[in-house]
Amino acid sequence: MNLRDAALDIRYLLDRGYPQKGAVEFVCNHYRLNEESRYLLSRAVLSYEVSEKRKAKFLPCDKIKGNSIIIDGYNILIGMESIIEKKAYLCDDGVIRDIKGVFSNYKVSESTEAAIEQILHFLKESSPDYVCILLDSKISKSGLLARTLREKIRYAGLRGDARTSDNVDYDLKNSRYIVASSDGVIIDAAEKVVNFLYCIVSRSKYLESGVVRKLSYINDPNSGS
Repeated sequence: MNLRDAALDIRYLLDRGYPQKGAVEFVCNHYRLNEESRYLLSRAVLSYEVSEKRKAKFLPCDKIKGNSIIIDGYNILIGMESIIEKKAYLCDDGVIRDIKGVFSNYKVSESTEAAIEQILHFLKESSPDYVCILLDSKISKSGLLARTLREKIRYAGLRGDARTSDNVDYDLKNSRYIVASSDGVIIDAAEKVVNFLYCIVSRSKYLESGVVRKLSYINDPNSGS
């Protein structure tokens, strides 16, 4: 079995107004799916209304040029790492998301350096006026990572900064800059938002290969296939 049937059932319920948490739990219990599958479905499957509203809200990738952009640091970094590790998924709203579930326990890995380089390479090509990478101060060693990113931003020839914040979500939701995040709550609340990871991936066939584009291609981990 694959996850296609479960995804279809969840979409059906969401499109009829059922709350996401309840819909995912009900369907996953029915199919006896494990925690990894439940987490994936909760992030990837959305109602048609929500998906279309977000797709319509995203600014074109080229709008980054000449404008200021604020980046949801850990969110985008973990997503980019997952793309490199070929463990990222294209969700119903067109956003690429990871299923690591490691945000609060984030640690620098072998993929981190490559992820940072991909992000900065894209930014350099996009020529923003100013870049701000925001990291959650509650995550261990955020200050050290911010310093590293600050140095790399300058080395890349970009004007910008990397810093920590006690309330990243609030800062992103209320920023006047273009916001780069894969978090649906932030996407919905921010005034200006760009589908940042998709913008990066759409320029590289190599990175595209790291994104699973349809849930119907994902085998159920419980099936042993």
